[in-house]
Amino acid sequence: MAEIQNCPSCGEFFNFTGVRDVCYKCAQKEEEMYQIVYRFLRKRENRAATMERIVEATGVEQELLYKWVRKNRLHPAIFPNLGYPCDNCGRITNKGKLCEKCQGELKSDLRTFEAAKEFRDNVANRERGTYLSEKK
Repeated sequence: MAEIQNCPSCGEFFNFTGVRDVCYKCAQKEEEMYQIVYRFLRKRENRAATMERIVEATGVEQELLYKWVRKNRLHPAIFPNLGYPCDNCGRITNKGKLCEKCQGELKSDLRTFEAAKEFRDNVANRERGTYLSEKK
């Protein structure tokens, strides 16, 4: 179901349906800017351009480039120097929400937590163990 929200770009009200996060006018402007960036990147000599170079050459905001890479409109496999900030540390990544380093740290923390939980469960089971009484 749609709800009325303010456009984060221009402040106008628009019907938010979950498809676009900006109003129709701003979405059209973003699409025009996307076409400019895409035409720039389609040239062979610009395919390896960095984010800074793309911003400088096209005038498009870096946040829009991040948004397009995150939504897979610009593919890092084709344009290798594109990416977006990791949600945890801000380091540039090109897949998922976390960079490789943060993923590794999270996996390590989870393994440590699981090992500690298993240890606590074993200790609790031993303390709850069966006590045998002497037979007479």
